[in-house]
Amino acid sequence: MTEEPRKSASNARGRPFAPGNPGKAKGTRHKVTLAIEAILEGEAESLTRKAVELAQAGDMTALRLCMDRLAPVRRDRPVTFDLPKIETVDDLPKATRAIMEAVAGGELTPSEAAELGKLVDAHAKAIEVTDLHRRLAALEGGRT
Repeated sequence: MTEEPRKSASNARGRPFAPGNPGKAKGTRHKVTLAIEAILEGEAESLTRKAVELAQAGDMTALRLCMDRLAPVRRDRPVTFDLPKIETVDDLPKATRAIMEAVAGGELTPSEAAELGKLVDAHAKAIEVTDLHRRLAALEGGRT
């Protein structure tokens, strides 16, 4: 029974580039992409028109393609609700309560509330660091 030879770095696919060869420059386009663009050059308008015509004729795939391009799915949306000012760490419970009430009232989705919670957390850390910096400066000022 013969064993398969183990691949070493020298014969493995995807091995690192040779010394002094960093690979392709950032932003370099793939050959296939360039070839497709060359074939389609000047045809974009007629292809778009045909896709719209097919969509209007009832082709659901063409309709989905057109809608995805014309009105893409929104990832984020602006949210408006009353959030109290957070100036000290003592204000944090008020902010989290406002976020929870907005979710309970249907003003925010739970995922939007989670993102806002991250913002509140980052703001709280900034307040804490600022407070620690102020205290340290006061202590160092008392020594001199």
